[in-house]
Amino acid sequence: MNGHVNSIAGRLSLRPPQRRSLEILGRVCELVPPRKGTDRAAALAAVHAEYPGVTDFERDFPSLCFALATGVGKTRLMGAFVSYLYLEHGIKNFYILAPNLTIYTKLIADFTPNTPKYVFQGVEGFAVTPPVVITGDNYESQAGGLFDRPDDCKVNVFNISKINSEVRGGKSPRIKRLSEYLGESYFEYLAKLPDLVLLMDESHRYRASAGVKAINDLKPTMGLELTATPFTEGARGVPVPFKNVVYDYALARAMADGFVKEPAVVTRKDFHPAGMKPEEVERIKLEDGVRLHEGVKVELETYARQTNQRIVKPFVLVIARDTTHAAELLAKVQADDFFAGRYKGRAIQVDSSQTGAKEDEMVERLLKVESADEPTEIVIHVNMLKEGWDVTNLYTIIPLRAANARTLVVQSIGRGLRLPYGRRSGLTVESEGKQITHPVDRLNIVAHDMFAAILEDSRKPDSPLQMQFLVLDPDEMARKTVTVVSEPRVAELFRPEAPVAESPAGQTGALPKPLFPTEAERKVAEVTFDVIRSLQTKPQEVPTVAALQTPAVQARVLAAVRERLGPTQLTLPGLGFDLARVVATMTEQVVLGTIDIPRIVVVPSGVVSSGYKTFTLNLSGMRYPVPSEELWLQTLRTGERQVISVRRGGVEEQRLEDYVVGGLVDFDDVSYDDHAELLYDLAAQTVTHFRVALNYSYDDIRKVLRQNQKAIAEFVHAQMTPQYWEEAGDYEVTVTRGFTDLKGSAYTASAGVALDFREPPADKGKIGQSVYGGFARCVYRLQKFQSDTERQMALILDRDSARWFRPALGQFQIFYKVGHDQQEYQPDFVAESAAAVSMVETKRRSDLQDADVLAKRDAGVQWCRHASDHAAKHGGKPWRYLLIPHDVVAENMTLDGLAEQYVQRGDSLRHPGQQQPAGAVVPI
Repeated sequence: MNGHVNSIAGRLSLRPPQRRSLEILGRVCELVPPRKGTDRAAALAAVHAEYPGVTDFERDFPSLCFALATGVGKTRLMGAFVSYLYLEHGIKNFYILAPNLTIYTKLIADFTPNTPKYVFQGVEGFAVTPPVVITGDNYESQAGGLFDRPDDCKVNVFNISKINSEVRGGKSPRIKRLSEYLGESYFEYLAKLPDLVLLMDESHRYRASAGVKAINDLKPTMGLELTATPFTEGARGVPVPFKNVVYDYALARAMADGFVKEPAVVTRKDFHPAGMKPEEVERIKLEDGVRLHEGVKVELETYARQTNQRIVKPFVLVIARDTTHAAELLAKVQADDFFAGRYKGRAIQVDSSQTGAKEDEMVERLLKVESADEPTEIVIHVNMLKEGWDVTNLYTIIPLRAANARTLVVQSIGRGLRLPYGRRSGLTVESEGKQITHPVDRLNIVAHDMFAAILEDSRKPDSPLQMQFLVLDPDEMARKTVTVVSEPRVAELFRPEAPVAESPAGQTGALPKPLFPTEAERKVAEVTFDVIRSLQTKPQEVPTVAALQTPAVQARVLAAVRERLGPTQLTLPGLGFDLARVVATMTEQVVLGTIDIPRIVVVPSGVVSSGYKTFTLNLSGMRYPVPSEELWLQTLRTGERQVISVRRGGVEEQRLEDYVVGGLVDFDDVSYDDHAELLYDLAAQTVTHFRVALNYSYDDIRKVLRQNQKAIAEFVHAQMTPQYWEEAGDYEVTVTRGFTDLKGSAYTASAGVALDFREPPADKGKIGQSVYGGFARCVYRLQKFQSDTERQMALILDRDSARWFRPALGQFQIFYKVGHDQQEYQPDFVAESAAAVSMVETKRRSDLQDADVLAKRDAGVQWCRHASDHAAKHGGKPWRYLLIPHDVVAENMTLDGLAEQYVQRGDSLRHPGQQQPAGAVVPI
């Protein structure tokens, strides 16, 4: 494939289906160069020979349809098409049709430089001179300058619905009126261009409209159609497929590949609509949908804070029966008695009743609904928001109009499939004893009264979707959740605002004492904290947090605080206190509220070698049938059947083992030169399995290996992965930070008062729904537990340690390997006692020998060993790693007693003989 395809795909970060579409366009242009007056019949024959699905262009000029699922990115693909045709074939004139005002407005924005979703961002050929955007609103004023820029790329964007309205009654569209600048109409000017390419967005919406028939008279060199639904509606609603689909990437594939949200149909537990009034069903669906939305909103904020990404504001799409119903719903959701009036001013009505200036305002609000600052959280619409409205923050759909199951689902989900972060988080949650997609990756369709019908339809062989199903418990829906941000106590000392959650009922002294009662003192304390944090990266000068209190470092901190405050602030009213006292007090609080966690980097030095251990394959599950080399042919009219023998084709390997080896060396981590002996041993085992266990002949084995080469190679490679080893001549350990400030955590939890961690929960299965407080020695005021075992471990640590906490992801920067995948390790607890600092992991006893648990253990033990070496040099405490079975964690146990039994020492590591365990490398 030519270099422009590769370059554009890389510059625009095209997804695989987008890239494949661009590659197909490149190949089609090789078969049928884009020129005016191309022989249509010859072009169709050439394209059909390579792409059999194209049986007719369905137009007077070559036109191809790229059927890509909603959410994959058709607008960006249009930008890639324009870039390729301009750079590779010198085409400078493009005419883009939008189906309606919403998409028309969006396309103009996306093709305009310096906009958030600019489609040519990074394309080198357009960096200096971007394409000129000519629209259906400004083409008359642009006409005068067309001849002054013959070499510029020009992108015309027109609204087909407006053209349709202009040609009613056999009239000519306004584009055909005479232009005084051109001496002819703009239409005539375009029709004479030798290189005009027509791009049709959502082409199924207007394929046979009068406006398109008028535009066809432009006789472009090529037509490119993009749609997610490549068919029109025929007689009695029967779909009529397009005949010019050159590439079809269906929604099911997009869902399987993770490019879109996972749709889920929602119902209420024990919901029986029979006998209920329609108004009552509607009320329940609307209220449940909004409750679900409020929970999703919290989950999105929690996820954003946990991963340091922008906060996404979700919204709800309510589908009404008609405009009157929509107006009633708008009044209902904005009433004072609907969720205490929380949605007053946060809902909009979008339908045909909005015209003129109101329609323009409506479109503008829709285009801004993704912004976290825009207040809209409920959008009420009548006939669905049409294609092209590509927001990423639609998470809940509430259909309140009648429709059959499949129509309801397929039409509903299209608007909400796009992902706000461009990819799935991959997280799951438990529902009804099963793991389902996390709310961040899920689109919820509230369909209480249609749940059974949708479930039944999804099980049909021809169903386009495999839906997830979510059953709501009314009691759970009544539970309001919030995002709770838990920061270290020391970071709250200089903040006057109330904490993010209240202390446990009846607790006193849980909040930090007002050590800094005035605003001026709090300002000095905050600056001191920032100065101390900046010293983390100077391990030679501040190797431990205790070193902050040495006279030399204290003098340095005080000087830096004075410098940052500056002479102006130091003379402000209210600074009548001892500055050195405030700095010393804040430093003392940091030392008391922090556990020394160095940042350790381990890198290999010398020769690094890796490979696979010799092992025996488990091939008992490999039973491929011998493929037939005959084809059956049956005529449709007479039913006559004929058997046709097929000749051997493809590459014939000299040895049977070569089929297996050839498949294995395609994997990036398998080197033939380094692993040839092992590869042929595994290949020989595979061949022997077919010959001995399955009693296949030589020819039969060849047939099986040739037809299933890739699948067999994947089967063998999966068993190679656990046998991987890696070692180096030596390792260099570097401490880049003497200590690290404690990271904040974000939790999703029930709103209200935090629970006292000393009181066992009534339902231990729901312990993860709440935050806990009441700690005496935790360096955080609030913590969250995922199991009652963790809560009981916290009881032990709060009694036996000087300070403890549950680390947030990223606190340690420890990475471990399972196979070739590298994951970040987040220990359960860290606790400092008089004797040592303990990294604590509690696990179910049955899981203690799992590969993932052992890899984490190896990484933790190795990190603790390096941390102990660093501490020993600077008078600190040693580190130890505890792996504790869940069934021994009880309040009568002590931390030291558990440490004696369950400390993991260096000699417990796997991979004996290696100087560095494969799971313990901490990369830079």
